[in-house]
This record gives sequence, C-alpha cells and structure tokens, in this order.
Amino acid sequence: MNGDGEPTAESLREPEPPEAPLRPLAPGDVCQLTDPRGHHHTLVLESGKVFHTHRGGIAHDDIIGSPDGCVATSTGGTTYVVLRSLLEDFILSMPRGAAVIYPKDAARIVMAADLRPGSRVLEAGGGSGALTCALLTAVGPEGQVVSWERREDFAEVARSNVTRWFGAAPGNWHLGIGDVRDAVSDGSVAHGAFDAVIWDMLDPWECLRAAANALRPGGVLVTYVATTTQLSRVAEDVRAMGGWTEPRAEESLVRTWHLEGLAVRPDHRMIGHTGFLLTTRRLAPGTVPPARRRRPAKGAYPTPAEPDRSS
Repeated sequence: MNGDGEPTAESLREPEPPEAPLRPLAPGDVCQLTDPRGHHHTLVLESGKVFHTHRGGIAHDDIIGSPDGCVATSTGGTTYVVLRSLLEDFILSMPRGAAVIYPKDAARIVMAADLRPGSRVLEAGGGSGALTCALLTAVGPEGQVVSWERREDFAEVARSNVTRWFGAAPGNWHLGIGDVRDAVSDGSVAHGAFDAVIWDMLDPWECLRAAANALRPGGVLVTYVATTTQLSRVAEDVRAMGGWTEPRAEESLVRTWHLEGLAVRPDHRMIGHTGFLLTTRRLAPGTVPPARRRRPAKGAYPTPAEPDRSS
C-alpha cells in the first residue's frame, strides 16, 4: 500500500512459489540409466553394489546422493544419464511371469474405468503386476486395489514387482491366489463394493456374473483380450446377460516420430496391436435398457436355411 492506502504494483505481484526441496537419489530408488545410443538400463540403488555392462561398471555409491538427472561415468569411460524411473520405464523393463499390459493400454484402462484417488478396484488376473502398479498409482493411498491371480508363480512375480516399485507392499493392496469367481461367491470379495472391475484373462465371459456382483450400480467393467474371437464372445455374452450398457470395443496404437532438424517423419517401427479393451457399465438392479437400434453387418449372425420346396 502507498501512503494513500492504494495498492502498489509490488503488492499486487503474485508471490513467488516456494522452491521444491531437492530429493537426491537414495538407496531404494528405481533409476533408469541411458547411454549415448539411447539404450535404457533399470536398477534399484543399493549401497555397495556395482552396475556392470560391457562398457564398464558404475558403483551405486557414485550415484547415491547425486541429484535426479545427473550423469554417471562407467569405468570404461561411457557416460549415462541417470533419472528416477517413470512407471512406464519400469513396466517395460520389469521381470515377467505373465505378459504385461503395455503402458498405452494401462493408461486407457485407467481413463476408461474413471479411476481417481479413493476409487476401489477389483483386478483379475494379476499377471506380472504391471497394471497393478498403474491402478495403485491412480487410486492413491486412500483408494483400494484387490488383485486375484490363479497361478501362485505369477502372483509371486507380481508381488515382487509391486514391492520393488513402491519400496514396500502398499497397505491398500490385497493379492489373493485363486479363482476370482470363488472369491466373489464365498464373500472374500464384497458385493457391490467396487467402482471398477478389470479382467485380464483368457475367458472373461465366464466371470461376468462375478463382475456384476462385485460392482456398484454405475461401476465400470473393462476386459482386456488379445483376439477378435474373444472380443466377440465377451461382447455377445454381455448383451445376452443384460444389466449392462452397450459394450464398446477399442484398441490403441502408438507411433513415435523421428525429429532431427527439418527431418520430421514417423519412425519405421511402432507399438501396434497388443490387445483389445471392451468397456461396459453396470446398470441398477432390475433395469432393462431400451433396445439399441443397429443394423447388423451381413453375415454377422447365422440364419436358418430355407426349407426345400422342390418336391
């Protein structure tokens, strides 16, 4: 204020935001090392360990305490950019039991299921834990993720990867081993308690009743399948069962671009088909939606043969 009580330009200026405290790289951090050719290496920092490549070794202790985004030099003289790993980097380099859901599909699942802090998610199967990490990140500490996996060896890989990424097993995550249908039927999975159900399995149509029981009205079911025959089967069974909105199917494709001066063009390689997503929402009990008017494609459904009138 000036002497007349009028605000001055100085008083109207936006306050400077406080500087974020620097968090140096520390033991337990998941880091990505990138060499001059763009090759990535993922490691978890641990005092006393050495990261070995054909270009020489790098002591973890030489990285610990450095700022995020530093450069480390191997004993062979090769320099590496060191950054804390993004979840995408971690997923693509994690040890695998079952095949992982790619980041492009995990991102679409999070959006299609409308996940946000506090959401409750039921997932089956757990696979290698890639999607689980994305789901836990999306729902935050106040949310909940319940994962079921039929195979104990896959469950162990998933538990190891999730623990490695978060530093410890998250308290809001439960990993069960067995058939999710049994878990829903015996009450191990609460009925109507989930905002979203994610199925990544060979036969998701066999688990539609379990999904309906686990979801609240308005909740979202997302199924991830690899083939068009699986996609067709689950869509037709959703329609036949009733109590669901009209299913929507999609796939996502990611193409990177080459950027060098004025040489701007799509790269020769891309992340093409990895799987299909089919999304539908649970209707309120007893609700019968109006029949959707659509014109089936010719040959979509078999027609009975006409009777022979020649005799």
